[in-house]
Amino acid sequence: MGWPGKWKRKIGQNVHSEEKLHLEDRNRGHSPSVRSFVPEAADTVKQQAGGDMVILLQNWKKRVRRYKIYRGLLGIALAAGCMSLMAALYYYVDSSIPSVINVRAGEEDSFHLGLPATGEIVSVTDRGVSNIPQGAVDIDLSRTVTLKAAMESSYRMKVKLFGFLNFKDVNIRVIEDQQLIPVGAPIGIYVKTDGVLVVGTGEFQGGDGVTYSPGRYILKSGDYVRKVNGTPVNQKDEFIRLVEESGGEEIVLEVERDGERMNVEITPVKNSAGEYKIGVWVRDNAQGVGTMTYIDSRGNFGALGHGITDVDTSTLMHMEGGTLYQTDIVDIQKGSAGNPGEMTGMIIYSNDRILGEITDNSVRGIFGICNQKALEMGAREPLPIGLKQEIEKGTAQILCTVDGYTRYYDVEITAVHLDHDNVNRGIELTVTDPDLLAVTGGIVQGMSGSPIIQNGKFIGAVTHVLVQDSRKGYGIFIENMLEH
Repeated sequence: MGWPGKWKRKIGQNVHSEEKLHLEDRNRGHSPSVRSFVPEAADTVKQQAGGDMVILLQNWKKRVRRYKIYRGLLGIALAAGCMSLMAALYYYVDSSIPSVINVRAGEEDSFHLGLPATGEIVSVTDRGVSNIPQGAVDIDLSRTVTLKAAMESSYRMKVKLFGFLNFKDVNIRVIEDQQLIPVGAPIGIYVKTDGVLVVGTGEFQGGDGVTYSPGRYILKSGDYVRKVNGTPVNQKDEFIRLVEESGGEEIVLEVERDGERMNVEITPVKNSAGEYKIGVWVRDNAQGVGTMTYIDSRGNFGALGHGITDVDTSTLMHMEGGTLYQTDIVDIQKGSAGNPGEMTGMIIYSNDRILGEITDNSVRGIFGICNQKALEMGAREPLPIGLKQEIEKGTAQILCTVDGYTRYYDVEITAVHLDHDNVNRGIELTVTDPDLLAVTGGIVQGMSGSPIIQNGKFIGAVTHVLVQDSRKGYGIFIENMLEH
């Protein structure tokens, strides 16, 4: 189809004009589009390229900074992890090598540490000088070691990791072999404090209606008051009487605190009842129920496997003296998760029920002298002691009285810590005997001191129960009890 003439002309005219314009521009040597656009576009491109380059550089610097930060954090984490691993390894090796190894005189005793270390044994004379030539006795601690000494004496073993890194010194003590009678019977305990124990301080209302606390900031929990104005005191009633007789005059107390003695001055104040007080709570004795562990060949006893501590201050009680009583278990609160349970005993403080005298209260237990009545409780045959390096993971028995009869119950030894920080927790055990679990739920308060027997040897005593699981608990090595 043909185009209309008028449209042909217009199109032709437009084309002609456009060609004419381009010819004119070429005659001038350049086109208007190049002349007007190229310089501005170049500047724009440069600016845009420069801006993009700046952004790229900024992003690159940010990535570099982030990379450095991540690398630094990773390095710190790696260093912390290595330090934690080294600390854990150090603790494991240190706890696997006991600070003290006891061996029996005249007998061969073996132990196996299984560590990449060597030990050099030297003798210790009264002058602290070894009479064994250096390097004469070297031991490979990665293998089973057997020692034998003819007489009671002491040696020192210098332990080196990998044979060249000095690590620690181990005391080797040659002890007399002995046998102990396991008892496992409940006992009532009564001890007198050496001085008057300060349990805490408090306030009281004076006769004028004002609140007073003269003893605050002067006395504290765990203090033992030995004297009041030079007069020795061992009973709570004596202490209260001397304070009341002061008439409000300043008094001087001789106090023992953390093993040191000092004098402090306090001015009593009259309370609303007209009595002179200093605002302290005191105690002069403690009572409880536990289990007798052993009787030795000389008629001495050991019990509890841990010391008697004050219930309020949690400190080991300084004891002036104490008495052991025969007791009867009247009730048992069964242990459960979060509740350790306890045995309740009835103590009758009469002379015909006395079992002996308590002479020592230490972190390893209470110790003393048996009378004839107590000796009759030790009717079982004596057993040889088992040293800690002889204890094995596996089946063992504890001897205790929970139903009126003293008998053995099965337990499982789950771990042995040859050099535990806590002297009372060298043995970890779990009660497995269904009869004992049915009565007590495991280990309950009052069973402390129950003998632990393994392979016919007396190896330790029960000391603690695990609150989260009453089936599980801890024990002390019998050799540690004998060191009191």
